[in-house]
Amino acid sequence: MKSLSKKKGDMYYAMALTIPAVILALFFIFIPIIDSVIKSFQDYKVRNIIANLPGEWNNFDNYKKIFQSGALPNAIVNTFSFVILVIICQFVLGMALALVLNSNVRCARFFRSIMMTPWVVPTVISALIWMWLFQPQYGLFKYLVSVFTGGSVADFAMLNNPSTALLGVSIAALWKQIPLMTLLLLAGLQNVPTDILEAATIDGAGSVRKFFKITVPYLSPVIKVSISMSIIENFKQFPLFWTMTGGGPDGATTNLAILSYREAFVSMNMGSGAAVTTIWMALMIVTIGVYNKLFRTQDLT
Repeated sequence: MKSLSKKKGDMYYAMALTIPAVILALFFIFIPIIDSVIKSFQDYKVRNIIANLPGEWNNFDNYKKIFQSGALPNAIVNTFSFVILVIICQFVLGMALALVLNSNVRCARFFRSIMMTPWVVPTVISALIWMWLFQPQYGLFKYLVSVFTGGSVADFAMLNNPSTALLGVSIAALWKQIPLMTLLLLAGLQNVPTDILEAATIDGAGSVRKFFKITVPYLSPVIKVSISMSIIENFKQFPLFWTMTGGGPDGATTNLAILSYREAFVSMNMGSGAAVTTIWMALMIVTIGVYNKLFRTQDLT
């Protein structure tokens, strides 16, 4: 048998390494997504699962009911409000910390080691920690507010107030996610050529101008990837919301993940839950697509 050429051998070897990943993606990602989209057009409830019966096709009835209930617009607004707030604060604070840790500040290596602690803590544990901090009777925040206000503020229940509950969950999300953003940006900062920065200093460029004209352009690939990861992470955020507020109070923290769970496993309507999931997935894909398009346009200009 004629021996294979080196090029064909490399191709077959690459295919052999790729096929297991493709099979896993097919069975655990693509097929469930397709099945969920199909069920979103069906009257598919728990009785169908128990009796092992297929769902009845009902066209767009699931989508109509969700829109008419008024729960979906509220969930979309809460989801986008949470994502935008967390990403902006996360990027600004992460960049500030990365710049500090990239400087010659004392104990920088020690801080780099311990700053990842919040990120490695499980999300549910993080939620429980912040629920205790926000506890309206004996929580730490209640104590700090009473100290700084002289006890004039008697009621400080952030998670029980519809106007502040989403902010409370956002603070918990920031505490957990800022370390990873900082680490990614710090890695990017350490790859910025120092000779170009030194040349700019000799030419009289200030720190602000060097940051926006040299550092940010070199960081753009890292910024693009880290923010894309953050968008996806916060778009699908469920355990933090469910553990801290359960979607309340009065729907103030009901995002698309919570709404999908309630429709599918509380109301026992799998078809309606699949419809929310389909809208949720479509909005996330569009958001990522728009972000990548805007980022590419800014790079070209």
